[in-house]
Amino acid sequence: MTLLRRPVVLTGLGVAAVLLVVALSVFQPWKLFVDRTVDEALPVAVAAAPVAAAPVAAAPVAAPAVASGPVELARGELISHEHASSGAVVLLELPDGSRVLRLEDLETSDGPQLEVWLTDAPVVEGRAGWHVFDDGAHVELGELKGNIGSSNYPVPADADLDALTSVSIWCDRFDVSFAAAELRPVA
Repeated sequence: MTLLRRPVVLTGLGVAAVLLVVALSVFQPWKLFVDRTVDEALPVAVAAAPVAAAPVAAAPVAAPAVASGPVELARGELISHEHASSGAVVLLELPDGSRVLRLEDLETSDGPQLEVWLTDAPVVEGRAGWHVFDDGAHVELGELKGNIGSSNYPVPADADLDALTSVSIWCDRFDVSFAAAELRPVA
């Protein structure tokens, strides 16, 4: 009987193949060698459509001054955690009152299930900071659009920006922060 016809060898090869497929799907090692580049423009508010109304003769009323572009509310610089990372994080308020978190000039590794989180956790350098962000309150802003470049993430209207003072690029698969930034209010 040849070696490949023995039941023990065939079973062992089958188990090894299944384990290899599972390991590849969990760890996704190819993502360490592939970059996703994104270059989204700075967001602008969408103006509401004008409402048609009958002309009325009335005294002109001065409209309140509205910012013509996004207003910077807070800013921070990313520090590396699990993977070497750099870039800026900017919290913006658009003229329509909506808020957006912007990652600018991001450079980090790609990975499985990377998300952008607003959190209440302190930003701690080194290994001590890798796992703190899922311990408290956080708001998931969405999947990381690209590991290189600039991208925008809408912030829910009910997000408490007084309590959520940091940002993490969070790997949900392995419960670890790739990078984080403390949001400092802009005066």
